[in-house]
Amino acid sequence: MDKKKILVVDDESGLVEMLSIRLEVNNYQVISASDGQEGLDKARSEAPDLIILDLMLPRLDGYQVCRALKSDEKYKQIPIVIFTARAQESDIRAGKEAGADAYITKPFEPDILLAKVSQLIEKSP
Repeated sequence: MDKKKILVVDDESGLVEMLSIRLEVNNYQVISASDGQEGLDKARSEAPDLIILDLMLPRLDGYQVCRALKSDEKYKQIPIVIFTARAQESDIRAGKEAGADAYITKPFEPDILLAKVSQLIEKSP
């Protein structure tokens, strides 16, 4: 069985590395991007099965990346998990309005993130 591919878009390299290890141990293939524009480009070129997306990114923020992918017929089916330190109700609402499939705040419980990733990948086409 092919490994499901997850794109992690975050500018904190230590966090990306830790997430990558956790995901790879759980049999996912991980690709990463360190800014919003790179994340958008990789989402389009790599067609991942799921995207874990920070909001506060250089070049394009997570809302812009999410909106761009969710408004594109070719990519809108890719589940997007917003993964951020922004925990205000208004931030969560803006994430949902941008089209995010889930919203997880940092600091986070790794098992909760893994469960959400698994749930979203299982139900995606």
